[in-house]
Amino acid sequence: MDERTEKVAKNLRRFSEALAQHDRENPTHHAWGIGLSYFDLQRLGFEEGEEILPGITVHVDGGVSGNFRILCDGQHDDQGSGVEEAEDQVVLQVVVPAIQRQLPPAED
Repeated sequence: MDERTEKVAKNLRRFSEALAQHDRENPTHHAWGIGLSYFDLQRLGFEEGEEILPGITVHVDGGVSGNFRILCDGQHDDQGSGVEEAEDQVVLQVVVPAIQRQLPPAED
């Protein structure tokens, strides 16, 4: 595998793990996308609105490089601000360490 393919594969695995965690913790929400910084979207070679996992599209959301967010239609009250969002879209931030660690191969 070339370097870009490895980066994309690692990130897709992280995205799917984060989506699964979001779905377990928020069964009434519908996750519909992954939010990335413009730099990360370009670095990974994705197109705005591209479907990267079944039913999940990727979007530039103005976040910082090295982080991605789960985009969903739910309300996340546990964020501590107590201020209700006026928007329908709620973003759950998932921090990805800037230093990439070597992950063992996925077991089939």
